[in-house]
Amino acid sequence: MRQSETEVIVETRGQGLIEITRDVTGWVREQGIETGLLTVFCRHTSASLTIQENADPDVQRDLETFFKRLVKEDPSLYRHTAEGPDDMPAHIRSALTDVSLAIPVSGGRPVLGTWQGLYLFEHRTRPHRRRVSLHLIGT
Repeated sequence: MRQSETEVIVETRGQGLIEITRDVTGWVREQGIETGLLTVFCRHTSASLTIQENADPDVQRDLETFFKRLVKEDPSLYRHTAEGPDDMPAHIRSALTDVSLAIPVSGGRPVLGTWQGLYLFEHRTRPHRRRVSLHLIGT
């Protein structure tokens, strides 16, 4: 059994989904582990991770629109407003999604469906530098 870990830095431009599939898949291939389990962990409380369709960009746009409607950026709704009107909504959006994903690895690659991509979901309105930890264990 072998293990490997690294960190991927994701520069965001504000709210939205940023695909990180290529970076993650490339790193997994370099590790030489054929069968195992990949853990992907977002080290932030106002961003998250998701696996979604990567063929039609309308999917990402619809998800962004849905979350904006679901969690309003209205400071009158929240106590935690010191970091701006988008901060508490970002925490709520992150709580509704995932900050950690477990993805099987087979044949030296993460097992994803044909149209599945791995995304960092930025919930803040201004750009951020996000850190995503990768941990791979297997043989």
